[in-house]
Amino acid sequence: MVGSVWVALGLSLTCISALSLLSPAWFQTPTFSFGVLSYCSWPQGDSWNQSCGIFRSLDDIPDFAWKVSAALLLGGWLLVAFHAILLLSWVLAPRELCPRRGSGKMRGVQAAAATTTIVGLLAFPIGLASPFAKEACGASSVYRSGQCQLGWGYVTAIFNAVLASILPVIRWPRTTKVQGRTIRFSSDTEKIILMPEVNK
Repeated sequence: MVGSVWVALGLSLTCISALSLLSPAWFQTPTFSFGVLSYCSWPQGDSWNQSCGIFRSLDDIPDFAWKVSAALLLGGWLLVAFHAILLLSWVLAPRELCPRRGSGKMRGVQAAAATTTIVGLLAFPIGLASPFAKEACGASSVYRSGQCQLGWGYVTAIFNAVLASILPVIRWPRTTKVQGRTIRFSSDTEKIILMPEVNK
C-alpha cells in the first residue's frame, strides 16, 4: 500500500514536470507568453485565438542561459521519470526479485533530479536578458521580467521542484515481523525498535 502511494507521487511529479516544461506560460504579457520550450501569441483581448510555436532544438532557443536551463530541466525531468519507473517496477515485481526496496540509491536519483531541476529553474530567468525576451517583455534583464508577469507554468515548475526535493528526505519505514513482534528499521543506521504486538 505504501509503495503504491510512492509510485503515485512519483508518476504525479513526472506528469506535473512534463506539463510545466511544455507550458508556454512561464512569463506572459496581455498578448504574448513564453516558456522553456514553447511560446504563444494572441490578439489583444482574445486569448482564445492563440498561435503557438515550439523551440524544436537547443539551437532554436534564443539565449545560452536559456539553453542551459532547458538542458538541465529536461535532464531533471528524465531523472524524475526514471525514478518513477523504478518505483513502479519495484512495487510490481515480486519481493524475491527486489528484496531491498526503497534503498538509498533511489533517494539519490530523486535528490539528483530535484537539484538539477532547481539549478535549471534558477538559470532560466538569466535568459530574460535575451533579445527575444526583451522584445516580448520590454525592458527585461537578468532576473527582471520588465512588463511580463510570472505565469502558472513557472510557478508549477517551482512547486514541483520543491516537492521533488522534499520526497528524498521522507521515506517509508521498513518493517518485518519476528516472533509476534513488529520490528521497525529507522534511519540509515538501521536501528531496531521492538514494538509489542497489537491485538486486532
